[in-house]
Amino acid sequence: MEEFETLKRLIDEAGEDIQKAEGGNKAAGTRVRKSMQDIKNTAQDVRKKVLDLRSDSA
Repeated sequence: MEEFETLKRLIDEAGEDIQKAEGGNKAAGTRVRKSMQDIKNTAQDVRKKVLDLRSDSA
């Protein structure tokens, strides 16, 4: 499922900025917040896709 692969990639990409934000880098913190919003939206897309798959099977 393409949406799930995108979700995994977004999570992996956020890791480095999370470490920088923990170190006090404010710009990295801003990037993390944006990444988290993207992750949230992509996770919602995955949920919708799974629901569609389930509905199609019924």
